Amino acid sequence: MEQEQPATAPRILVADDQSDIREALRLLIKAEKMEAEIVSSPAAALEALQVADFDAALIDMNYTRDTTSGHEGLDLLSAIRNVDSDLPVIVMTAWANVDLAVQAMLRGARDFIQKPWENQRLLAVLRTQIELSRSLRRARRLEAENRLLRAQGLPTFIAESRAMRPLLELISRVGPSDANILITGEHGTGKEVVAKTLHALSPRASKSLVTVNTGALSEGTFESEVFGHVKGAFTDARTDRIGRFELADGGTLFLDEIANVPIKQQAKLLRVLESGEMERVGSSRTKQVNVRVLSATNADLKAESDAGRFRPDLLFRLNTIELHIPPMRERKEDIPLLAAHFLKEYAQRYRKPVHGFEPAAMKGLLDYAWPGNVRELDHAIERAVLMSPGENIRPEDLSLQSRDGARPIEEMSLEQVESLLIRKALARHGGNVSHAAETLGLSRGSLYRRIEKYGL
Repeated sequence: MEQEQPATAPRILVADDQSDIREALRLLIKAEKMEAEIVSSPAAALEALQVADFDAALIDMNYTRDTTSGHEGLDLLSAIRNVDSDLPVIVMTAWANVDLAVQAMLRGARDFIQKPWENQRLLAVLRTQIELSRSLRRARRLEAENRLLRAQGLPTFIAESRAMRPLLELISRVGPSDANILITGEHGTGKEVVAKTLHALSPRASKSLVTVNTGALSEGTFESEVFGHVKGAFTDARTDRIGRFELADGGTLFLDEIANVPIKQQAKLLRVLESGEMERVGSSRTKQVNVRVLSATNADLKAESDAGRFRPDLLFRLNTIELHIPPMRERKEDIPLLAAHFLKEYAQRYRKPVHGFEPAAMKGLLDYAWPGNVRELDHAIERAVLMSPGENIRPEDLSLQSRDGARPIEEMSLEQVESLLIRKALARHGGNVSHAAETLGLSRGSLYRRIEKYGL
């Protein structure tokens, strides 16, 4: 039977200016199978916090410069809280008094120890605060993971056509590995579903799959979203934020629309892929993460690299294996299966007694080119379920003629015209969102919102 891995030994930061005190605390903590980082000054304590994580801090209130007031200890306490607001700090001094204890607790100390201390009480306080701190951090991490899991749902992979067989075989071979994989294909082909399937097949399946739509992130928010930030890193950083790499630690990170990552941020992504090391925005403390990276794009990354818009070394790191998803027009045998799946889903969601397709409607689905691929089919069936007055979907419920742009433009609604223009711009630029947005006079984020709106 597989045994549960033991928890890592708690790490305690100890700050005191007296060498005999430091040695006594080091021996006491070591005897309890805990690790101690021993420093002799507030400056050294803050430096240690910048380069390592701790489960608790035990700090003296008085140092060489000022041996009675406790001001140095209070200042250190405030500085520690600014660096890591979740770290439990226990303060200690030989000049204990009620006023100083109150001041320390008001500034965020978790407990107060008087010198000379009682070993059992000091150890009991440390154990209690460490357990509370670890429980709080576990709860926060689980809360963040659960929010992502609720949003992501479970994968439904429908593929029986001949065109999809090579992809399915490759997924079955590389899914159980730990290799970084680049998923390519046109917009709406199902790249996120492939990523979820790869994660479900991997040894990391019990951990989180964390998704980042990098194309929807502005350059100003990219670092904060992906790497996290510390309180005070910028104007609106009122609390610490866990980045997506940290959330995915031990699991899988899916970077969608990877071609749209700004060139300045690509070097930071490369560093994490090469070394597993990263820092939150506003912090110099290096964190180590163990993440499998799946990425996806509809762009030709080789061409982007040749044009100087994508780092070739990052491309090499991302595509250990490349999986290409065929467009809908090359896998038409899957259309009846996908249409039936979406019909069942939306009939249940909207409580409509719709059970099938009229033969002419199914012929229309098979004859249509589906430039928006599976996503467009999904949206078309959703609309048809809502529009259908009976038990079967009719051709007119699908509105496929207007989707082909067969009607004169003067007979189309404003939304239909906008959808048509966006499709044409995307087709002209080979699906490159950045170039299409520039042609249409839109920001990349605005174009993404319209793509989602029209199911393109």
